[in-house]
Amino acid sequence: MIKRILKFLLKAFLWFLAIPIIVVVIFKWVPVPATPLMVIRSYEQWQDDKPVVWKHDWVSIDEISNYLELAVVCTEDQNFLKHNGFDMVAIEKAIKHNEKSKRTRGASTISQQTAKNVFLWPGRSWIRKGLETYVTFLIELIWSKERIMEVYLNSIEMGNGIYGAEAASQYWFKKPAIKLNKNEAAALAVILPNPRKYRANPATAYIARRKAWTVRQMGFHGGKLNYDKPK
Repeated sequence: MIKRILKFLLKAFLWFLAIPIIVVVIFKWVPVPATPLMVIRSYEQWQDDKPVVWKHDWVSIDEISNYLELAVVCTEDQNFLKHNGFDMVAIEKAIKHNEKSKRTRGASTISQQTAKNVFLWPGRSWIRKGLETYVTFLIELIWSKERIMEVYLNSIEMGNGIYGAEAASQYWFKKPAIKLNKNEAAALAVILPNPRKYRANPATAYIARRKAWTVRQMGFHGGKLNYDKPK
């Protein structure tokens, strides 16, 4: 009986490790049709008797403005091209900040956000954080940085029921994502911390200040990301 239980637990553990690997390999080439967050948000809207909004149009990274790629790096993860999924310097700074301040600061990289948004669910449990770490390791190992950015920009929440760069660009600026200018890209990037509260257009005074800061940062980083540059 004990041997059967141990055998079952071993098989369960191996499947637990294998399933994310299989899905990550598939999504190395296949567009992500939906994410757990999209399903959860739709259920929340339905449960609250609100219209169910689900706008998500997958496009290749070549159909997304270089400005948006640069803007999200400047606002979310300035070491995106340098780290292997985890920015230890940012984590140390966040820990020191959170020890002194009641307002907590996160240090999630774009890779970690991609792992969370595409494969997992919202939350702060240790189980979810452990899974996020494992999946982040996998996508950094199996995907290129450009693919991580492509999946991220196609899956991130950018409004109430708005997911991905193309749907967000059409919703906020009535244009395709490839035609976003520097200011519009910055506006989308700065609403990411709370996309259901903040508005990209028209921008509030707070968003306008954050947008101006982001545009300056974009100027410091150059015109576009260089994915071929060695770490």
